[in-house]
Amino acid sequence: MISSDNTLKEQSFKDFLYNKSGNRIILYLAALAIVLQFGIFKYLYPFVSYIHGDSFSYLEAADQNLSISTYMIGYSKFLRLFSVFNKTDYTLSAFQYLFIQCSALYLLFTIFYFYKTGRPIQYVLLCFMVLNPLFLHLGNLVSSDCMFAGLSFIWFALLLWNIHQPSTKTIAWHAVILFLAFTFRYNALIYPFITMIAFGLSKLPIRAKLVGASYGIILCGIFVCFTMYKYKQFTGYWQYSPFSGWQMANNAMYAYRSVDSADRGPVPLKYQALDNMIKDFYAKTNNGNVFPSEKALASTFYMWTPSMPLMRYRDSIFKLKDPKAGEFKKWASMGPFYKSYGMYIIKKYPYHFAEWFLWPNTRKYFAPPVEFLENYNSGRDAVTDQAKVWFGYKSVKVKSRLNNPHIWILAYYPIVTGIINILMLFGLLYYVLLKGWRINDVFNKTIIIGGAVWMFNAFFTIFASSAALRFQTFPILLTTIIALLLVDWLSQLLRSMNLNKRQVTIEEKEGNVFVA
Repeated sequence: MISSDNTLKEQSFKDFLYNKSGNRIILYLAALAIVLQFGIFKYLYPFVSYIHGDSFSYLEAADQNLSISTYMIGYSKFLRLFSVFNKTDYTLSAFQYLFIQCSALYLLFTIFYFYKTGRPIQYVLLCFMVLNPLFLHLGNLVSSDCMFAGLSFIWFALLLWNIHQPSTKTIAWHAVILFLAFTFRYNALIYPFITMIAFGLSKLPIRAKLVGASYGIILCGIFVCFTMYKYKQFTGYWQYSPFSGWQMANNAMYAYRSVDSADRGPVPLKYQALDNMIKDFYAKTNNGNVFPSEKALASTFYMWTPSMPLMRYRDSIFKLKDPKAGEFKKWASMGPFYKSYGMYIIKKYPYHFAEWFLWPNTRKYFAPPVEFLENYNSGRDAVTDQAKVWFGYKSVKVKSRLNNPHIWILAYYPIVTGIINILMLFGLLYYVLLKGWRINDVFNKTIIIGGAVWMFNAFFTIFASSAALRFQTFPILLTTIIALLLVDWLSQLLRSMNLNKRQVTIEEKEGNVFVA
């Protein structure tokens, strides 16, 4: 079976990488492939790519050195820090791409260091990471997705170190990386819970487990308190994420539309104005022809479109309350109210919510759409003046050397992801049914922590977010690793069973085994 490497007591990780000839050659080949790929890619795409909306929000927050923004502030702080050393978009793209590649390789070789996997699985995983076109397009995107995925790879690798070979250094670095990931994306909200599971599985004494897990969680807690305080100063409300409030109302609207108009009961007085506006919108667009984008179920259509009721109600409130308020203040101030309204609608119509949001979002989670990665620069040929100034462009025009902005090479990802999720599901099922945990404790702990990420992320994404390829990069690739480890474990188990069966047959033929 997959087992821990017996040489671990004698061989350091550094020696494993550089003094083991096979690994050293693999690293050289990987480095060569990474450089060649990036060179060819940047010839085709000389400018970075933008999500029109998200990317410019990050740049604005970086330019103004904001402490809070529409999105998590970590990436904007990274952009500002990076600009101290270099402000060209080429170096940003190169750094992001190298960071995610090195992070993925660090995770893979951490796994190979602890476990003797089959060579074919190792080569498949290495090729899948090093030659992955998704990394190139994420690295070339002005968005937090690439850096968050890279931080997540390192975070998970450090979890494995803290489980199997904990030390003061690995615990300290884990706390730092967990904190950084927490500042980059809301998806990291599940990481502290997985951290507690990992430290629970570690070899440390109970007191050391509690102390080790608490370092990173305390840092995340400080960041949460700081963010809530800044929002209290800015909007008058204690809140960590206005985004979650808008998301909740958006999700509820998909369920609310499916409720028959005759069955929509009265709402509390504080919601009536918004509720009437939403009902009026549903009545006018009942055939779906006015806004065909609504047909994309479990999306974020309602929370970002200016002509939608959520935006219109916000503007109507601030027209009377504070007409000089900026867009960000208006957006952030509505978070608590929209969260309350969204929760009210979801609780009132739980079956509609399950049918019209949870189920479509579950399907999207298992095969996430390519979304903004489908087209270079969101299909446009220009950027804002702010991007021009930030990166020192001569004009607002950006281009690629391909005639078509469509990125066809990523179109297969939803299919591959669906297959990987099915492999993961059945792999875990067979692992439980065949009682795989009894064979190797080291391998079992990795499966537990990998399975925890898979399930926690699924729950978070399906219930509180919207699935898309760029959001799911880390979970998808980690699931690929765990699923293939399970396939390798199962294949070794079958070979072992066949070998034992043949041995018994030989012994019976030789007369060494007598059957009553």
